[in-house]
Amino acid sequence: MLVFMLRAPTAIAFLIVFIIIGFSTAKASDSSNSAMRVDVGGFWLNSVLLRAKNANLPPIVFIHGASTRLYDPLLSFRAKLEGRATLLFVDRPGHGNSDAGGPENLLPDGQADAIATLMDKRGIHKAIIVGHSFGGAIAAAMAVRHPDKVAGLVFLSPAVYPWKGGVAWYYAAARSPITGALFSTFIVPPLGILLIDRATKAVFAPNRRPADYISKTRALGALAPAAFRHNAREIAALSVWAVAASKAYHTIRAPTVIITGDRDEIVSPEVHAVHLARDIRGAQLIVVHNLGHKSDYVASDLAVAAIEKVAGRNVDLIAASRAVEKRIADDGAD
Repeated sequence: MLVFMLRAPTAIAFLIVFIIIGFSTAKASDSSNSAMRVDVGGFWLNSVLLRAKNANLPPIVFIHGASTRLYDPLLSFRAKLEGRATLLFVDRPGHGNSDAGGPENLLPDGQADAIATLMDKRGIHKAIIVGHSFGGAIAAAMAVRHPDKVAGLVFLSPAVYPWKGGVAWYYAAARSPITGALFSTFIVPPLGILLIDRATKAVFAPNRRPADYISKTRALGALAPAAFRHNAREIAALSVWAVAASKAYHTIRAPTVIITGDRDEIVSPEVHAVHLARDIRGAQLIVVHNLGHKSDYVASDLAVAAIEKVAGRNVDLIAASRAVEKRIADDGAD
């Protein structure tokens, strides 16, 4: 593989350039977006809070998936919802500019508790929780552990149940107690820079990735050694966590919409979204034809309609999903 052909000085040079450019850009952007780090009990979470003076929807908390940060949902939903509701975009523990905290934060339970505390400190008593992919597990944990803080749930391509098989080889390598730090420091950054274009396109497939996605979401931040290793460890722990945690999903009573795509090759719709719709009483499941894993981007209009639905609006989600299907019907055909 190409990575083993890179000499050590080359890898170190890539890493230094990445750290200087990547983190300085992130800090400048955080400032422009009024990001704030808040102590949530011995460690700090970074978030962007956009208040609405004349809101017509309840507050909304966005929880991003694996290998991303708050800029992912910020890019997708800000323009569509700013001014309509108070919006809170969170860097999950160990991601972006948030501290990792203790070992409990490798699991959705610990992250849900931290975000619940952050909501209190940011002045949000109750909110609609929107979780994409791994963020869906945290949304579910919040609904189970903090039901008083959840006004509604929108799951976007959620990963919420145990699955057969392991994790990708590079995650296994990164979480190794002996060699994981070396792999994450010297191998991941240079290899990731070379492959990130192809990797992000694969996550969107068969749909089209926005041309400015990598730059605007600060996607290179996921290659930082500490962030990559934390991400690998939490992904490795998710399936085992879900064995016991999923048994409590039937207790969830918040209004719920689940959106998934029938072309999702990252998180199985049948294992996760379809199962979740059976476990949460009254949940509405929307399966979008020819939609891949990035429902938060490709079907963002449908996601906004789902937010309106759980807020009590009379919204035709079937019509909204058909509009998405019409728009993406030819994706992946060339």
